[in-house]
Amino acid sequence: MSEPAEKKSMFGSKALRIASVVLVIQGALFYSASRGEIVPKAAPLSAFPTVVGSWKLLQEGTIDQETLDVLKADDVLTRTYSSSIGGANLFVAYFSSQRTGQSPHSPKNCLPGSGWQPSESGKVDAPVDGGGAPIRINKYIVAKGEDQSVVLYWYQSHGRVIADEFAAKFYLVADSIRTHRSDTALVRVVVPVFKGDSQKAVDTGMEFVKAMYPAVRDYLPR
Repeated sequence: MSEPAEKKSMFGSKALRIASVVLVIQGALFYSASRGEIVPKAAPLSAFPTVVGSWKLLQEGTIDQETLDVLKADDVLTRTYSSSIGGANLFVAYFSSQRTGQSPHSPKNCLPGSGWQPSESGKVDAPVDGGGAPIRINKYIVAKGEDQSVVLYWYQSHGRVIADEFAAKFYLVADSIRTHRSDTALVRVVVPVFKGDSQKAVDTGMEFVKAMYPAVRDYLPR
């Protein structure tokens, strides 16, 4: 049985929109390449603060070479911090340029690929220390077997917080043309859920983001 014309049209228009976005991005990056690219000097993530507010470094993580080869980031940080309210893992992948194909891998795609399935997803406004406006970020509750975790993530580009993947692509186009820069970072926070209390894990993650965000904002190139 053939698909209804309306359904075919819907998929066709969606594919056309995606193809249009890809072509625009490719054109912008080609234009940027022809004009030369500005690659900001970034401090090594290994020097990121080990103490931020009440949060202190608990463990420095490592990433295997196979994962690094797939990720293709220029610098990576993975650490577990702790405070009196709990612990949280901070992961930062920094890309100095996206002109030659390197770009952040969306947790939305990577988590299911590693066996974690989302049970809840959406966006939340996270308050930040220092009196700044709240930042809008992604919130996922994921499960693998009996294990659950809360995942909070966003893209950090030139002092700008971006939650939506398509918005990140449009900013990439605009920045490539306007400033000749394509650097960006993926920032991800993971908090394990204990005894099924996902709300406590969300609260812990939000408190961690609140304290940590000013340091992330000031550390990455702006």
